[in-house]
Amino acid sequence: MTTELHKTPLYDTYQKYGAKTIDFGGWALPVQFSSIKEEHEAVRTKAGLFDVSHMGEILVTGADSLAFLQHTMTNDVSTLVDGKAQYTAMCYEDGGTVDDLLIYKKADQEYLLVVNAANIQKDYEWLVSHKQGDVMLVNQSDETAQLALQGPVAEKVLQTLTNENLSLLKPFTFADDVEVANVKALVSRTGYTGEDGFEIYCSSADASHLWTAILEAGSDEGVLPCGLGARDTLRFEATLALYGQELSKDITPIEARIGFAVKTNKDSFIGKEVLKEQRESGAPRKLVGIEMIDKGIPRHGYEVFADEEQIGFVTTGTQSPTLKKNIGLALLSAEYSELGREVEVQVRKKRLKAKVVSTPFYKRSK
Repeated sequence: MTTELHKTPLYDTYQKYGAKTIDFGGWALPVQFSSIKEEHEAVRTKAGLFDVSHMGEILVTGADSLAFLQHTMTNDVSTLVDGKAQYTAMCYEDGGTVDDLLIYKKADQEYLLVVNAANIQKDYEWLVSHKQGDVMLVNQSDETAQLALQGPVAEKVLQTLTNENLSLLKPFTFADDVEVANVKALVSRTGYTGEDGFEIYCSSADASHLWTAILEAGSDEGVLPCGLGARDTLRFEATLALYGQELSKDITPIEARIGFAVKTNKDSFIGKEVLKEQRESGAPRKLVGIEMIDKGIPRHGYEVFADEEQIGFVTTGTQSPTLKKNIGLALLSAEYSELGREVEVQVRKKRLKAKVVSTPFYKRSK
């Protein structure tokens, strides 16, 4: 018996744009519309529109919501002011990662958590199990759609659909109850591509209208509908972690090099002791960039060797559309993580030479 795939509110709309859909963690989502390379290039040079409605939204309210979030999140939620967003992680006691997520502070005692699609139920249950005091948790994922407009012309295009002055929105800030193409939305200057852009949250019922309006507004600017394929190559070039690859229950935020989102100087939070020890003494493993010397592409899960011993594995790898190089991210034993170090990647039956290189692979010029 096959389980039916979840579909976003935009599923029927995709078909009009030639979407090729795949099973992505139980969701039927577009991997591409035109081609991954074309969509990738559009985001780097113009803009692309993504359906990210499979992501989860959990509303946290109540008098004790800040104390609750401080206990369950690795970042310092107390630094948030209304209209600001923050990247953070949730960890188990052993430092392994429950999920990485965004927190939006809508008001005192009102926070919106945006979590990864495959983790929605797990995250919700984990949060509920740690709830104390006056805290209410509402899973709003089914009623909420999310679109991401990313790329150099994103602001110009979106500005034609709203009276909100988008130039005032700085990175990791947002405006709530904004009218975009005559529908109410939360507009956030965040993204997962390494480019400037916006994530737009609206009611599921309004998603199709908003998708069509943005693509029509951006048609003269070269805005393309984009799928998961380009989303992955874009975030990978910018070295943005993907849960299930760079982060997992077995990989800590310190190992995955998102330590900037771990504030070990704040009061107790779940996983603090392990993360503090890793920060001070060094984590046993480290996420590094690798570039192939021999001809071959490092893929997720490929083993990495040095001195005839396995020293780690590739978390993500591909041929970079922007750099035209075969590169990867690999979680290696810390002693093999220095820049320039030669290692070998097991590609099928051969061990091919690679070297440790600096990351991010790509950084936009501002």
